[in-house]
Amino acid sequence: MGAAVRLRFGPFTLDSDTRQLIGEHGEIPLTPKAFDLLVLVVSERPRVLRKADLLARIWPGTHVVDANLNVLVGELRRALGDHSKEPRFIRTVHGTGFAFVADATDLSQTSAGRRQGPRCWLTWNERRFILEEGRNLIGRDPACDVWIDASRVSREHARVTVDRATGRVTVEDVGSTNGTFVGNSPVVGSVTLSDGDVLQIGSVELTFRIWNEKQAETERIRPPSRAD
Repeated sequence: MGAAVRLRFGPFTLDSDTRQLIGEHGEIPLTPKAFDLLVLVVSERPRVLRKADLLARIWPGTHVVDANLNVLVGELRRALGDHSKEPRFIRTVHGTGFAFVADATDLSQTSAGRRQGPRCWLTWNERRFILEEGRNLIGRDPACDVWIDASRVSREHARVTVDRATGRVTVEDVGSTNGTFVGNSPVVGSVTLSDGDVLQIGSVELTFRIWNEKQAETERIRPPSRAD
C-alpha cells in the first residue's frame, strides 16, 4: 500500500501503521478494503484516482466491477459524515474516479529523534485514544482530546502530557470532582505513567499503553545446535 500515512484532516486522525481512523468520539470502524481506499485517496491527494487504478490496487489480480468500489466509497462517506453532492472529503469525478479534497496536516515524525520517540494511547472498552505530543486533556466536555461521556467524569478531569524527546509520559489531575487515580493511588501533582498502568477517571478505567520504536525490533532466536 506504499509509505506509512499519519495525518489529521477535519476532526479525524488517520494512521495507516495502526490501521485506525480516529474521530471526535474515538475510533471509527472501517472494513479492511474501505480503510485501504481511504489511505490511497489521501496519499494521492488532490490527484484524481481513476476507477481502474483503484480497482487494481485494492483488489490486485481479481476481476471486480465498479459497483464494489462505489460500495466502499459509500462506506467512507458514512464514516466521515460526507455527502456526494457537497463533498468535504471525497469528491466524485463522474466518468473518471475519486479525489480527496480536504486539507490535511501530516503528523509523520521528521527528525530521527522524534521517530524514535514513544507512541502511546489510552484504551477504554473497545475505544482507543491516541495521545499526541504535548498536553492531552481528558474529560466529559466533547472538546477534550480524550472525550469520556460518563456522569462521574468532570468536564475537564485530567491531563496527560507526552514528551517524545525524553520518552516520559505524565498525568495530573486538573481539579476534578472525583479525583484521578493510577492503580489505587490518587494522583497528586505529576505522576509518570508506565505501560499497562490503569487510570481511574471518575468511574471509568483507562489503560495506558506505550510503544517505542526499539520494541519493534524482533529478537532473533539462535537455533539450537545439532549434535554430530
